[in-house]
Amino acid sequence: MKTVKSLPLLAMLLGVIIVSAAISTISVEGRKHQVKKIKPKHRRHSKNTPTGSPAPAPYPSTNEGVFNIISFGAKGDGVSDDSKALVGAWKAACEVVGGKVEIPAGKQFLVKAVTLQGPCEEETVVQIEGTLVAPEKIGSWPKSSLFQWLNFKWVSHVTIQGSGTLNGRGSNWWNLDTYQTQTRNKYIPPMKPTALRFYAADNVTVRDISIVNSPLCHLKFDDSDGVKVNNITISSPENSPNTDGIHLQNTRNVEIQHSNIACGDDCVSIQTGSSNVHIYHINCGPGHGISIGGLGKDESVACVSDIIVEDISIQNTLAGVRIKTWQGGLGVVKNLTFSNIQVTDVKVPIVIDQYYCDKSKCKNQTRAVSISGIKYNNIVGSFTVQPVRIACSNNVPCMDVDLMDIRLRPSGGIRGLQTHQQQQALCWNSYGKTQGPLVPSSIGYCLRKSHDVSFCFPSATFCGCEKVMAIIVSAFHFIP
Repeated sequence: MKTVKSLPLLAMLLGVIIVSAAISTISVEGRKHQVKKIKPKHRRHSKNTPTGSPAPAPYPSTNEGVFNIISFGAKGDGVSDDSKALVGAWKAACEVVGGKVEIPAGKQFLVKAVTLQGPCEEETVVQIEGTLVAPEKIGSWPKSSLFQWLNFKWVSHVTIQGSGTLNGRGSNWWNLDTYQTQTRNKYIPPMKPTALRFYAADNVTVRDISIVNSPLCHLKFDDSDGVKVNNITISSPENSPNTDGIHLQNTRNVEIQHSNIACGDDCVSIQTGSSNVHIYHINCGPGHGISIGGLGKDESVACVSDIIVEDISIQNTLAGVRIKTWQGGLGVVKNLTFSNIQVTDVKVPIVIDQYYCDKSKCKNQTRAVSISGIKYNNIVGSFTVQPVRIACSNNVPCMDVDLMDIRLRPSGGIRGLQTHQQQQALCWNSYGKTQGPLVPSSIGYCLRKSHDVSFCFPSATFCGCEKVMAIIVSAFHFIP
């Protein structure tokens, strides 16, 4: 009877043992599975990080994707070299979609010549709220970095924006003789740097910033496509040499609008290889006006086409709207429109000069860049030297030039001009049409009628002209 009563107790003990064993097994298996999941993670980290070494620190970022140059060691005192901090912040932003470099307000950052290079992830922004200043002493510029100060190379979908300033501190560069005397420095740099340059860039926007006192050009685009410039201010003294405001070279699909440009050279300079450029709502002056060229220097081939310049105010400049080419060049300038332009105290508001020369004397040559399809419409205001000067090549006349609604009066009245000739429009070997109102009246008979021309067309009688055109056509086959 005792044995029978103890059987249920043994059964209960056996059940407890079995359950405990099962729980222990499950716990062990769970730990095994946890180890299996962790091991691959360790292997992934150890692939780039040596055993026993800490993982690389992430780039400092105040907000996600925003990289303040202060976080990269910039001092912002205008004396310490903050170049490495700018480059470091750029590299960090370059690796992030929508990355932003932040240059904070209220500080001056001394930056030496740097190249901020792509390609980057798209939609990179450089937000300039403070001031970037270039080295003031010419001797502190490396001889290998004289071409530009801030260079953006191989970038795409980049925006430079903000209420800040780029200060090129160019006064020593403009007065090299005085600077050398004061510093007893005999070194003469072979070139001067451009303040802000884009090379081989596409889809670039520059807006709202100020660029002042560049040693040479203030803003330059080389070999670029898809450029937008909006609401910027460019400023340097009237006597600062070769300080073009915006310079385009081999650049296509450009829009420049709502900006103020005052400098010592062209407010906008359009050079060879540029096409489809629209410039509007620009305030220009002092300076040399808005220029195409000089083109064809050293017998080179030049092409500029499809340019629209409209709704512009120009004051106290050497020229208003100007086309200038060197003798001996080859190529084509075509399809240019200048309209709705107000000029005030401009020396010569309308200029085509195929005898351009920046030396005391240049060699006379028969070849010239061909100019055609040039429209001037609603150019009004005052001049100080001459209203219109169109001087085309003896052998390659300007064709299809239109002068419509041109009203230009001498500043201070006719008595302010020294000679009667200064009151008259000058046109040489240029063909096209005029349409009133025209002031002075000499503009009305300035151009020759197109049917009077005997040049390089099927009915041409100009000796050897077919060979010249063949050279031009064959030369353009080599232009990409």
